[in-house]
Amino acid sequence: MTEWNLPLKLELKDPRQVRSFVTRQGRLTKGQRAALEALWPRFGLDAAKDDITKVGQPEQPRVLEIGFGNGDSLAQMGENYPDTLFFGVEVHQPGVGAILQSIEEKGIENIHLFYADARDVLAQAIPDGSLDRVQVYFPDPWPKKRHHKRRIIQTAFVENILPKLKQGGLFHCATDWEPYAEHMLEVLSGIDALENTSTTGGAMEARPEFRPETKFERRGQNLGHGVWDFVFRKK
Repeated sequence: MTEWNLPLKLELKDPRQVRSFVTRQGRLTKGQRAALEALWPRFGLDAAKDDITKVGQPEQPRVLEIGFGNGDSLAQMGENYPDTLFFGVEVHQPGVGAILQSIEEKGIENIHLFYADARDVLAQAIPDGSLDRVQVYFPDPWPKKRHHKRRIIQTAFVENILPKLKQGGLFHCATDWEPYAEHMLEVLSGIDALENTSTTGGAMEARPEFRPETKFERRGQNLGHGVWDFVFRKK
């Protein structure tokens, strides 16, 4: 683990690579900055140096969330499932600071964080066959056609995740943007090593119990927006 030396630069291996995120940072609140300085040495991981299998006990389930935003749902899952180890990846400093505040307020001990590109984390810090679930919730839908290549749910990306899952491990993604939901289903259904756990062959009939409902999600549903969850199992 490394100390959070503010301001920390996000190291990207290949700046020319097409990415699903834009490296804009926003301003840290005083509370977020204090949480980063105090708690990063304890809960932060370095993708180039750390191995998730060295955290916790070997028999503990391990879940990776890519792009946790402000961390509300990830913190809630950590609180709800204290025997599971959760690893979160995020590239925006305020989001990292916000979840560290939640970790401190709720006394959560089973969440560890990467401030890095998910591709670097997968390549360096996640041994093959070590994850029980990978989750990507409400990623940027990049709605304009010319930006579709930036969507994180792409065949190559999911195929890089597959070796990291245990046999029977789950890949779970969710969106509230219907065109992106159609794209997600097309990508996931086209990968032979995955099988859809939905009995309809499409999205889940209901939100999986382990995924908390967010304030953003509830607000969207009140406005009549749909939400699509896809849970696929590694064969």
